[in-house]
Amino acid sequence: MSENYIAIDWGSTHLRAWLYRNGQCVDSLQLSYGVSRLVEQTAREVFDKYIEPWRKREALHVVMAGMIGSDAGWQTVPYLACPVSLHELSAQLYEVAPLVWIVPGLHTSRNVMRGEETQLLGAMQLAPASCYVLPGTHSKWVRVANGAVSDFSTAMTGELHHVLMSHSLIGKGLPEQSEDPAAFQAGLQYGLDSPSLVTRLFEARALRVLGELAPESVSEWLSGLLIGAEVAAMDAVENVTLVGGESLCRRYRQVFEKAGVTVSEIAGDTAFQQGIRSILDARR
Repeated sequence: MSENYIAIDWGSTHLRAWLYRNGQCVDSLQLSYGVSRLVEQTAREVFDKYIEPWRKREALHVVMAGMIGSDAGWQTVPYLACPVSLHELSAQLYEVAPLVWIVPGLHTSRNVMRGEETQLLGAMQLAPASCYVLPGTHSKWVRVANGAVSDFSTAMTGELHHVLMSHSLIGKGLPEQSEDPAAFQAGLQYGLDSPSLVTRLFEARALRVLGELAPESVSEWLSGLLIGAEVAAMDAVENVTLVGGESLCRRYRQVFEKAGVTVSEIAGDTAFQQGIRSILDARR
């Protein structure tokens, strides 16, 4: 397969694409046209407008991963059942246009993922581990054994934080939020000590009303509480590899270190790019 190709991470809120020539990234773009924000366009129309111009010189291979393969995306692509070797992804690509493929997601009996499987494939090659945590709107905890994904869980930590700050009494009437490491640390200790959130969430408001938490630090305290509770609620692990963005991984690293868990880290984009490259290499 050619060293010239296009890699696309097409999620719910954003489309990110990278143009590779001779194995090197020569151009990229980021658009707010995730599958939930197509604004009366189809995914194919967005592709033709923004990605197809890169293919005028030659019919480049395109590999896409993420929610573009969901029922809200370009075409519904079947999930692969776990346990599964991620090396199978290259043979299970779903072609939606000439030389344009979507990577299938993964599923267990009670869980699904799309997009993370490509990051995991890259992470497994660059940073081998038995447990990966991919922080995000819906954080994934993935168990790997003998090169295969054996099981995974999802925590809606990021979405819950957004909902509580934007649509609940906790976030109502607050000033602009600011970074507060001390508030984050205080919240995460609460979360680690009491992962059952039902009786803890209201304290984000009570502590502020009682003057023990600055109004502009509620978001930080709540973030610590939620991430701490997430880590405490999952099965005990001795070491994990974080896969994601620097800022969010830094928060999770603090929680894991406080919980006595050894942590390593790889950037989500680095893992994704390696995953796409591996999929294409396997098709040569």
